[in-house]
Amino acid sequence: MADSSTQVALYASVGPQLTHYAVDVEGAALERRATVTLPANIHYCWPHASGRHLYVASSDSASGVGGVVGTKHHVTAWRIDPASDALSPHGEPIALPTRPIHMTLDIPSEHILVAFSNPSGLQVYRVNPDMSPGAQVTQPEPIDPGIYGHQVRVSLDNRKVILVTRGHDAAGAKPEEPGALKVFDYEGGKLTNEASVAPNGGYGFGPRHLDFHPTKPWVYVSLERQNRLDMFTFDNGGALSREALYQKGTLGEPGNIRGGQSVGKVKLHPSGRFAYVANRASSTTEEGGQRVFVGGENNLAVFAIDPATGEPSPIQHVDTRGIHCRNFHIDPSGRLLVASHITGLPVKDGAGTRFVPACLSVFRIGEDGKLEFVRKYDVEVGDKQMFWMGMVAL
Repeated sequence: MADSSTQVALYASVGPQLTHYAVDVEGAALERRATVTLPANIHYCWPHASGRHLYVASSDSASGVGGVVGTKHHVTAWRIDPASDALSPHGEPIALPTRPIHMTLDIPSEHILVAFSNPSGLQVYRVNPDMSPGAQVTQPEPIDPGIYGHQVRVSLDNRKVILVTRGHDAAGAKPEEPGALKVFDYEGGKLTNEASVAPNGGYGFGPRHLDFHPTKPWVYVSLERQNRLDMFTFDNGGALSREALYQKGTLGEPGNIRGGQSVGKVKLHPSGRFAYVANRASSTTEEGGQRVFVGGENNLAVFAIDPATGEPSPIQHVDTRGIHCRNFHIDPSGRLLVASHITGLPVKDGAGTRFVPACLSVFRIGEDGKLEFVRKYDVEVGDKQMFWMGMVAL
């Protein structure tokens, strides 16, 4: 865990705009500062290990399957001013082949890894000596990118890469498409010896995101299509277990699903003692000439992690005070969690409705891992979405 004096900045996107918020960890407060504009809608960001640069993947393609396919897909680098935390462009953008869904840097920040969803794919790019994004790394072996890549992560020892591929539920006459964890050996930007971890052939297995335990060989995977948290482990040889050691439901009311209900991000506390998972709902129905939220769980599920076995046990479900929490982040000291919500919706309120806007919700994290809501900041998104949000230790 980082020292409590570590300076933290929060950045949140609305469409192509990225806004900086100063973070008061002690006071659990945010202060909005400057906004910069990217070449297209922001899909994901990742900071350099130094905390002095932020890399942004953007695209003018619509999210999801079947949306508008654009032509502008880039990674850009932004310098973080050491005094003000403001962003300024750094170097030239690099073009991507299609819409990026996720990106990360390897542990020493020598390479950028980008995941693509439609079509599924994974590519690696160098970070130049001046910290600008560089040329693509040619891979020595073909890559099987699975079905609908959704996240790519590098293990904390920098020796493994996992591409999370979600698959698709059955729809109409189209059968279910299986999900998988695509695990690679990794060295110097090169991906080799791919192995596919897909329990039951990937059927009934729809992974969206994963996070690594900070000190143990444990991997926690959120299953979007099953509303579940699975725990896998690396063995002494570095192979990921073929089956989950533990499987835990994430919903507080699994028997009361009212519309589309899906799991989002999973994040481990810096201490490794707790895991947090976002439950998301945003389905609507026509009512009184407008689309109204049908209800569902928009909350964070909190799990205590057994320090001997890694087993996660649910200890809390806390309302995030918004609709569809796509992202949340924990400050490096482990004292503060901020959740971002993709959009706003009208919700039923007695005989009428009220509008719940997109927002940033701020929680304190207790010694027991439980969350205490402090305040929220409404964010005007118009016809855009607050697609990404994260905190950077400076």
